[in-house]
Amino acid sequence: MLRQPVVDQEKCIRCGFCVDTLPEVFHFNDFAIAEVHNPAGASENRIEEVMRGCPMSCISWLR
Repeated sequence: MLRQPVVDQEKCIRCGFCVDTLPEVFHFNDFAIAEVHNPAGASENRIEEVMRGCPMSCISWLR
């Protein structure tokens, strides 16, 4: 089963890194905060690259 990435929206600073890097998975909601819109849009490896690059470390796997 594919793991589900989530964005801690309270930590998100709206930098756009995840949205710019993987728009197939992340987008901005109506409040310009990143969220996951398609968890199956990229491989887990690509999602983990974005997790590591997030300046606020606010993307993780749902537990």
